[in-house]
This record gives sequence, C-alpha cells and structure tokens, in this order.
Amino acid sequence: MSESPSTSSESKSITPAPTKSRTKTIAAIVIVVLLLLVVSQMGFYTVQPIGALPEGATLLVWRASGEPFFNSPDAVCLKIEGSVSLLCRGLAIGQAPINRIILRLPYM
Repeated sequence: MSESPSTSSESKSITPAPTKSRTKTIAAIVIVVLLLLVVSQMGFYTVQPIGALPEGATLLVWRASGEPFFNSPDAVCLKIEGSVSLLCRGLAIGQAPINRIILRLPYM
C-alpha cells in the first residue's frame, strides 16, 4: 500500500509539465503568426538625405499589393527608368506612401 501514494505523487508531478510545454508551444505559434503577418503587410520606405529632406527619413508603412518589403524613391526610379535622376526622384517622393505611415524613424 505504500507504493500507491508514491505512484500518485509521481503522476501529479508529471502532469503540470505538459501544460507548461503546451503553453510555450502555443505562445511560440502565436508569435510566429504575428511575425508573418507583420512581414506580409508592413514594409519600410526609405528616403535618402537630399535637399528637400536633409536628414532623410525611414517610414514603417502598410504595403500596397506588389510593393517590396524595402522600398525607396531611388528603387522606384530604377524600376521605372533604369536610372536615378533628380526629376525622377522628386516625382517618386511625390508618390510616397504618406497615407499609409505607421511609424516615422530617422534615416537608416
């Protein structure tokens, strides 16, 4: 009869471990899903220092469909014209995602 209490105490000590493990697994899955959501929906738009913005800027923005994770006026010019000019850069800055800004950061 002395074996029964030790067996029941061993089973009690084993029971909480899977609960903690399950909680950690669920937390890890939730974090991964949130990270995937952030990467798929948000992006960075970087404006290099130029005359109009002498300090430059980095913006965390909601991405439009087909927009890359990292974007800039220079990248837009390279995609459209194949080179960067002051005129193209100015037009690309005019098309910057101003209405989709989540966070403004210093130029990086």
